[in-house]
Amino acid sequence: MASPPRTYLDLILACDNFPYIDFPKTSISTFTSPVSSLFYRLLLPSDPRPHGFIHPSVVAAMPWTPHFRISPPTDHPRNVQILDPTGADPRGASNAAFAAVVQRAIDLRVFDSLNKKRSTEDYRIVGARYPTVRVRRAAAPLFGIACLGAHLTMYVRSESAGRGSRGEEGLRIWVPRRSRAVSTFPGKLDSSIAGGIAAHESALECLVHEAAEEASLPESLIRERARACGTITYVGMTETGVEDGSAVPGVLYVHDMEVDETVVPKPMDDEVEEFYLWDVPQVRDALLRGEFKTNCALVMIDFFVRHGIITQENESDYLEIITRLHRPLPVPLSPTNVAH
Repeated sequence: MASPPRTYLDLILACDNFPYIDFPKTSISTFTSPVSSLFYRLLLPSDPRPHGFIHPSVVAAMPWTPHFRISPPTDHPRNVQILDPTGADPRGASNAAFAAVVQRAIDLRVFDSLNKKRSTEDYRIVGARYPTVRVRRAAAPLFGIACLGAHLTMYVRSESAGRGSRGEEGLRIWVPRRSRAVSTFPGKLDSSIAGGIAAHESALECLVHEAAEEASLPESLIRERARACGTITYVGMTETGVEDGSAVPGVLYVHDMEVDETVVPKPMDDEVEEFYLWDVPQVRDALLRGEFKTNCALVMIDFFVRHGIITQENESDYLEIITRLHRPLPVPLSPTNVAH
């Protein structure tokens, strides 16, 4: 059994674990596969920018429908192009294409990841030039599409420390433990409130309903107290099934919420086992023991940086940590920009 991470940087590398490569040009034989091959670019109608990079094993296994044109293996670059037969409705053509091929893959039980996840929620393709292009949440990693999440860290400052204080003095953080019955990261520690951002909602709207479902917290509290603090970006790598070695870009919208001791989160649904109110040494020790869900560890490290707990003076990897928490992604994040 592998030993748990021992440094903050180890924790980041465990989540941001896809190699830094030029996707259209780098053979995957250099890092994941014994067969020399290149990723396929996912192209939407009337848009030359790749919105995802698809592993060749996924391309080979996917039961493609006539909505797509697939490049022959000899092409460079290789493309998976969504077709818009009329040329007048790229949004509708994209949504119909994704819905049809994902449902066909589910019916044929091609990918375990599609059949074991019951959610019918959709993610949006964040950089699409026409709103809203969507794909089933469980299928997004298959297409290499950026997955969006919202995370909130809820904390308490003692009266002696005073509101607005920095550093760990008088600081305690609400940390939930995931249910041991959930399919992903059972029993791991999590962000205070977190969830994937559905195609129809904003980060704040996501936190509002997740706070009610997971922690029994009212909408008014989240809307009044939650403070947006930026984003974290990374590229993870799948490690199971046909899609092993696929690249999964991630964007986490991070929020802080300071509360007093009268605000106590309580599990509402079956996804959270219990909540702990821990001081910084307790949270730090749990982090370095590898007890946190991988992307939630990044959220907590970012919180530590922003609150002056991790500093240049006490952390030799400080600059590398800052850089790796904000990795440039290989897909566009706005309708007009290109990927890095």
